[in-house]
Amino acid sequence: MTEPDVKSSGVKELIDRIRDEGVQSARDKADRIISDAKAQAARIVADAKAEAAAAKKEARAAMEREQTATIEALRIAARDTGLELRSAILSAFEEHVRRLVTDVTSEGSVLRDMILVLAGRAADEFIQDKDAAILIPSRLEEEVSQELEEFLKQSAVAFSADVLREGVELIPSNEVQGGARIRLVGEDLEIDLSDDALSEMMLKLLLPRYRKILVEAGQ
Repeated sequence: MTEPDVKSSGVKELIDRIRDEGVQSARDKADRIISDAKAQAARIVADAKAEAAAAKKEARAAMEREQTATIEALRIAARDTGLELRSAILSAFEEHVRRLVTDVTSEGSVLRDMILVLAGRAADEFIQDKDAAILIPSRLEEEVSQELEEFLKQSAVAFSADVLREGVELIPSNEVQGGARIRLVGEDLEIDLSDDALSEMMLKLLLPRYRKILVEAGQ
């Protein structure tokens, strides 16, 4: 092989080697780029999955918290509604008792008997030689019918000899709406059979029992 041929062959080999090395380098670089891209894509996918899982977990936790809060709110609302309903029922019951007592103690025959009882007991135990007043609802005087006028006359006659003579006087009063109340003049002594007093006595007995029934019914 002549010297020019040798030189030509060496140049060709150098070119081939540079070419091969360049191709390999490009392949290696491309492989690295592809590998890095795959790794980055994998990280992005993993991060996205993690974020999605965290968001899902937080959403589930938020839903559970909201559900718990809703249930608690409903429980409190139900309790408050029950208490309000129970209170309303008790108030209505109390009002009914008071109205019933007032109606009953405003009837002529009932009021007459109460006056006779008060006058008789007061005369025997408390009045003696003292002055006393029996308070009756003023509306019995203002809106009195012929029947009630006769009732007062008959009642007065019934105990006038034993009681009115001793200083017992019937006085219409706005202090009572039903029933009657007797008090000694000038002294701190009173027998109260007014509708308010009788209602209070009845409610002290009835309300605890009625409240217990409502509580047991609500359980």
